[in-house]
Amino acid sequence: MPAKSKAQQKAAGAALSAKRGEMPKKDLKGASRDMVDSMTEKELEEFASTKREDLPKKKA
Repeated sequence: MPAKSKAQQKAAGAALSAKRGEMPKKDLKGASRDMVDSMTEKELEEFASTKREDLPKKKA
């Protein structure tokens, strides 16, 4: 499932980084903190790899 906004794509990238241990989970805020616990690494990869072109800044 692709991300529906740039904000969602960015949050997924941060959550993916924390899930892989590249950054501490305590540094996450908001949606990315929820995503790291509720989504698998594969789901986060799909969201984070969404092309940013044509995405709105925030989901309506």
